[in-house]
Amino acid sequence: MITADSIEALKARLDIVDVVGSYVELKRSGANFKAPCPFHDEKSASFMVNTQRQKYHCFGCGVDGDAIGFTMAYEKLSYPEAIEKLANSVNFTLHYTDNKEQKVRSNLLETLSGWYQKLLGDNATASNYLHERGVFTSSIEKFGIGYAPSSSQTLNFLEQHHFKSTEALELGAIGRGDQGKLFARFIERITFPIQANNGSIVGFGGRTITGHSAKYVNSSQSAIFNKSRLLYAYHLARESIYKHQEIIVTEGYLDVVMLHQAGFTHAVATLGTALTAEHLPALRKGEPKVLVAYDGDKAGRTAALKASKLLSGGGFNGGVVLFGEGMDPADMVKNGHIEQLTALFRRPIAFIEFVLTEMINSYNLNDPKAKEAALHESIAYLKTLSPLMQEEYRGFCASKLGISPALVKISHAPNTHHVPINFSHHDIWELSFIKTILERPSIIDSLLDFIEPQLLQYHGSELFCAINGEDDPRLRAIVMDDRIRIFEGDDAIRAELITFLTHHYNRELKKIASENTVSFDEKSYRIRQMRDKITRLKRGELVPLT
Repeated sequence: MITADSIEALKARLDIVDVVGSYVELKRSGANFKAPCPFHDEKSASFMVNTQRQKYHCFGCGVDGDAIGFTMAYEKLSYPEAIEKLANSVNFTLHYTDNKEQKVRSNLLETLSGWYQKLLGDNATASNYLHERGVFTSSIEKFGIGYAPSSSQTLNFLEQHHFKSTEALELGAIGRGDQGKLFARFIERITFPIQANNGSIVGFGGRTITGHSAKYVNSSQSAIFNKSRLLYAYHLARESIYKHQEIIVTEGYLDVVMLHQAGFTHAVATLGTALTAEHLPALRKGEPKVLVAYDGDKAGRTAALKASKLLSGGGFNGGVVLFGEGMDPADMVKNGHIEQLTALFRRPIAFIEFVLTEMINSYNLNDPKAKEAALHESIAYLKTLSPLMQEEYRGFCASKLGISPALVKISHAPNTHHVPINFSHHDIWELSFIKTILERPSIIDSLLDFIEPQLLQYHGSELFCAINGEDDPRLRAIVMDDRIRIFEGDDAIRAELITFLTHHYNRELKKIASENTVSFDEKSYRIRQMRDKITRLKRGELVPLT
């Protein structure tokens, strides 16, 4: 059994906001936090997390408890299982009444990181690379930057230190090939240890210095490593984030290292992946202003657009900072352009303005049909926002399109239980899709890889509310309207989605063909990409958004 003293010591290490916030997106409410209850079906937020008492309570269904109780209920674990899971997450070693049961948390990743750091000083190529990028020795030490050697050297090191291969596999330090042969995950790369919020190492990022085709790699997914949820250096930036009420989100590890080196200690980075909904709970903590600081090339603008849609739809305050002329934050710090960086961070492009500008600029506005398509896409996006933001940005949208604001028509459903009587075939399909996911919320996660609110032409805002569990009278109207059917069964949903996406990508193909603001090569590439999606859909294959 786990000793009582050990349990009490663990509780002292836990922060219920961190524990609950890793599962549920919490919003500040005075000194506490709130969210829709994860234990019963509700649209409004009646689930409260009390930071002072370190307790949660739902005023709707009455559930309450501490961090351990929440983990038990949410993960469906026994009391000992929940304690062991939480102890592992905060790098805490539990003590047991029977020494035979004693479970000491592995220090494999910490040991490996220490070895990598030692090897960095012995490798001139890696050290010179960091020096050329302007990284100070103090920053190397602060971030624990190291160097991973050949695969055989790493495997020998682990064996010499008596770490079991099963343990190294579970933690993502090594992998197993098709023939069963073990190999190190990081080979001849500069390493960046990735830490959980409490500072314990959960994985690594690695940059090649030998010209490998994969410039950056991360640890494989494991019980403690989820790259879609973690933010690099958040544990170092957290205090500064709360102090500045601002968080800078970059694309790369070196961007973060160099920004911290220049005094922007509230900078973090995603782990080689786009910003996802799973990152939002971490970004929400302290309700900071969010600055998305990406490269100004096509890939960077595309990533910034996707992030801006996600963040604006979630009601986040902040904006986009793009770096042009082949520069990035790390380069600007190295070249001493600190004042320019400060100025850029002070004047971000607001998320909604950025999305509308990028959307509209992708069309040839000299073509009336393309202009009309731009208007429809802009309205679909505006519908994902709150009514106030919709009204505020109607004029901005109109000015970008060069039309009268009166043409930016965003219908607001009245607060009744009736959907308007006269709706088109397209309305019916979109409403049926929304009603289906309202009736079967368990399928939402499996569909989000293929469809998002912005794809709908008429009811994007309703889909956004349905996905995010918001209490909206339009959703109640959809559920109660008998004229709106639901798609019965997974096969029917799949077939309907394939048909919808085929029409959508055919529209996108026509839009790309009418563009005159991109090069011939880029247009040809995008046309091939879109045709490939349409071909795959016609074969009955669902195509991911990215």
